[in-house]
Amino acid sequence: MTTFVLIPGAGSGPDHWHLVAPLLRAAGHDVVAPDLPCESDTAGLPGYTAAALEAIGDRGDLVVVGQSLGAFTASAVAAARPTRLLVHLNAMIPARGETPGAWWGAVGHAEAAAGTLARHGPMRGWTEADLEAVFLHDVPARASAGARPRRQGAGIFSTPLTTWPDEVPVRVVSGRDDRLFPLPFQQRLARERVGVDPDVLPAGHLVALARPDALAAKLLDLASGQPAPASGQGTSETTPSPPSGFGPPMATSSRPSGPDSNARMTSGATRTTSQARTSRTSSSRRTRPPPATTT
Repeated sequence: MTTFVLIPGAGSGPDHWHLVAPLLRAAGHDVVAPDLPCESDTAGLPGYTAAALEAIGDRGDLVVVGQSLGAFTASAVAAARPTRLLVHLNAMIPARGETPGAWWGAVGHAEAAAGTLARHGPMRGWTEADLEAVFLHDVPARASAGARPRRQGAGIFSTPLTTWPDEVPVRVVSGRDDRLFPLPFQQRLARERVGVDPDVLPAGHLVALARPDALAAKLLDLASGQPAPASGQGTSETTPSPPSGFGPPMATSSRPSGPDSNARMTSGATRTTSQARTSRTSSSRRTRPPPATTT
């Protein structure tokens, strides 16, 4: 039995996966969706990683999935525990030594997302309508209503990824219609940073809410094609080696150079989901928390 460890993106919690987790469990697997200290302004990547490892406990045969910002925590978890597979989902694929704050400038996000930024302006100035257009354009109201919004603290954005899952196989899953991280950008990032081509799903940034069925099927397919890790190792001996000369990228600077309001942008997105869809979710809000979006 595989254990799927589902790491959410910024501004969200375990219930980001509320539609995916039942599908993975129905297929006979275990699911861990850690509750990370995302609201803390002091908890950095070590705190996020510790929370995830505590939730995993002594479970084995791990497939670790990181959504967007969650790619940093997922990489650290995969470096700390024997892991069958690391999956980056619409991800901020990190470099060794990089901080989430520096990632935006290091990967050239502003240029890659020029179309989105031209339509909506700089991220720090996005209105609720902009946030809904970028994050929720393909998410059904009932799906987003099942995920509770959380404030995203700033602590994680200044702490670097100091460990690296050297021996762990990596796959990338990208949303064809992601407006925050456009597909050509994700394809380039995946090739440059982890040496793979992404698997593409017909969804935007929040695949787990927009297409949980397709995402669960893809995760099951990826896990079934990867052998379980040997005890005490990141992967088994049958795992193909990376291309000759390929290795983890190294961050050139830990100085934040991307949007200085990433946490504010995410918090604004969570507010948008609970306000902009009021008329479409009035009945579900009686029994479910307001919706959330994340990066």
